[in-house]
Amino acid sequence: MSQHSQKQDQHSVGIVGAGLVGCVAALAFVSKGYTVTLFEARDDPNNQVERNLRSINLAVSNRGIRTLKEIDENLAEKVLEHVIPMKGRMIHDITGKKQESQIYGLNGECINSIDRAYLNKILLQELKRRNVKVYFQHKLVRLSNMDKHPAIETINSTGEMERFTFDYIIGADGAHSQFRYQLQKFMRMSFAQEYIDMQYIELYIPPDPKKKFAIDANHLHIWPRHDFMLIALPNQDGSFTSTFFSPWSVIESMQTGEEFVQFFAKNFPDALELIGEKPLLEAFEKNPRGSLMQVSAYPYNSPNGKAIIIGDAAHSMVPFYGQGMNCGFEDVRILMDLIDKYGIDTAFIEYSPQRKKDLDAICKLALDNYYEMSSKVTNIWYLAKKKLDYSLGRVFKNKWLPLYTMVSFRDDIPYSKAIEIEKRQTKIVSNVQIGVITSLAIYGVYLAAKLCDKKR
Repeated sequence: MSQHSQKQDQHSVGIVGAGLVGCVAALAFVSKGYTVTLFEARDDPNNQVERNLRSINLAVSNRGIRTLKEIDENLAEKVLEHVIPMKGRMIHDITGKKQESQIYGLNGECINSIDRAYLNKILLQELKRRNVKVYFQHKLVRLSNMDKHPAIETINSTGEMERFTFDYIIGADGAHSQFRYQLQKFMRMSFAQEYIDMQYIELYIPPDPKKKFAIDANHLHIWPRHDFMLIALPNQDGSFTSTFFSPWSVIESMQTGEEFVQFFAKNFPDALELIGEKPLLEAFEKNPRGSLMQVSAYPYNSPNGKAIIIGDAAHSMVPFYGQGMNCGFEDVRILMDLIDKYGIDTAFIEYSPQRKKDLDAICKLALDNYYEMSSKVTNIWYLAKKKLDYSLGRVFKNKWLPLYTMVSFRDDIPYSKAIEIEKRQTKIVSNVQIGVITSLAIYGVYLAAKLCDKKR
């Protein structure tokens, strides 16, 4: 086994996982003067030529942008140069002929569509520019020496075992985290994994040869059908990454691509026209079907403050609030704030109790939002309540904030606090609705009584 010591004048940090959160964590630690080494089981994404068909497009919003800005303003600007602002949802009805825009922000705020692979490449390029060593095709097999200077043991592409020692180690290797599994051997960690009865297939809407974007580029498009739905997010080349979500029973009831095309013709006629019958048939036959699950773990750190898990390794959530990446980036920012306040050893320990409430809150919110996206967006009472909510937000600025505004555009409000505020506001709105209905009922009784008097 090859031995590598990372001990230098600065504290050394080893990070497992070179996805988005791992790269951002590496950049944050380098910016604070730490010596960082990054490990990734997969190959360098720059060597990949085929499009990843298990990657739901990302919507970066204020929480993610704030983290990037605090690490490096120029990096944040570079990322934002390649986003497409989405000012709201565009709801497509079942006939394919009617669309309705539902605006996100009170004052024109947008969430921003960005390609996951592109963002990952930008972050990796920035790490290379800062001379951060990234070991691709190094699969974690063991953590050891956790009581002093923790070691990351990997197996490389040639089958050779290598051992790297650090002062601190971080797991950012996703929902199926090997780092988390290894860390559990050294501590009492509660862990839960729940598969959601939902699959997804990635689809593709090509650019329009005449007008570039075949549908409005500045919306997140949704085809809500209660038990299943289709979404589409814009790309800079004019295409849209589209994703079909359904319970497993729905997709498994279809045996052939022709049945899948017929299903789209019935439920998403305009989307079928945009995607095309042949590409849809090929997608059914060739594209992988992804599973959705939620993961929760606690605490996130080892007892001695030498190791910690962040991002999906600690709190994988379903993608229906667009906060998975944003929340992971916020993990990094909050960890950095705690390091500034307490120093790194104490920060790792303090992070768990300070972060748990917010992580539990956003994971539940993400799961609940599937029902909103697939069903409630077409409900007349929901839409009326939503309009009242946003009207109050515009009238009582900063004193009344819709939940979506707090989650996506107010990074100064923790997730759990946003939900507490929303619950109070919902109670007020409900009381107003009850009051209006009661008043109308009383007035109706009054008119009826008056009419009876006239007849007498």
